[in-house]
Amino acid sequence: MTLATRETRKAEQHELTRRARRLGWMSLGLGVAQLAAPDTVRRISGVDDSATSRAVVPLVGARELVHAAGLLTSRRKSVWAWTRVAGDAMDLTSLGMAIAHRGGPRRRRLVGVTGVVAGITVVDLLCAVQASRVKEIGSAPAVRGTRKGGFVELTATTTIRKAAPEVYAFWRDLENLPTFMAHLEQVRTTGDRTSHWTAGAPFGKDVQWDAEIIDEVAGEKIAWRSTGHADVPNAGTVRFVPAPDGVSTEVHVELTYDIPGGAVGKAVAKYFGEEPHQQLDDDLRRLKQVLETGEVVRSDGAPWGKRARKEFPQRPAQPLSDAELAKGADE
Repeated sequence: MTLATRETRKAEQHELTRRARRLGWMSLGLGVAQLAAPDTVRRISGVDDSATSRAVVPLVGARELVHAAGLLTSRRKSVWAWTRVAGDAMDLTSLGMAIAHRGGPRRRRLVGVTGVVAGITVVDLLCAVQASRVKEIGSAPAVRGTRKGGFVELTATTTIRKAAPEVYAFWRDLENLPTFMAHLEQVRTTGDRTSHWTAGAPFGKDVQWDAEIIDEVAGEKIAWRSTGHADVPNAGTVRFVPAPDGVSTEVHVELTYDIPGGAVGKAVAKYFGEEPHQQLDDDLRRLKQVLETGEVVRSDGAPWGKRARKEFPQRPAQPLSDAELAKGADE
């Protein structure tokens, strides 16, 4: 599965979740109204006051509450979306039968309600189709690309004592990223949503790629992916969520990229102090330091800061030479 496909699938999943939640809240509102004020609902919609209508309206309200619970809490969005479509079909059938036997103002109200229900049915149908599509894509087996390597998916979170808009603004200025991301040498903006990245690699090599922002919500989210023939295909999403204390911001990062060489590449990277999961945690720790203190805290033992990986390769322990033993004795 390509990185573009993965990002597309994630975007579709997020959009489906938002749409399903909106439908869930709508079902909740309709259900509460039909159960709490069934007489008012019947009067507004033009339904008669027969014993059948008095029984059906609360039942439809209960059905809507069930739909609301499913859409708001269950992960099986496709199932609950299709149950709403089935319920809409039942409602349209009932309204059609009522229109056929009514006239005057009550008939006009029924026609208006039928139009609204038909519109809701279209929205429900679109959501159900999208949910089924996302489910189908998600259940399909991943297909590895032809190049030798392996996809790595990373997640990390940190809390920064700054407001979300400030943290977002700092990250959105992509040229700030090398100040806390150890593997980045430079990020150069080439357009409003495009940029060119240069990163360090083992053995003193550099890798480069172009990237584009594919999804953005000011103050809340940035999603990007590499474009063209990137040396290291990658994609990522960062979300800025206000923390419960009302002052800080939770930064949630998801990264996906292809490490050349598969397991061998990961082993080499780990030897050079660049194990991916630990590196991302370290990057976010430096981001926290930069935003809270204005600089990355460096120790005397690692004066190069994020370039400290230059110090990582070490030779195995060796016996002291005669000269070193003599120097130690003199001291």
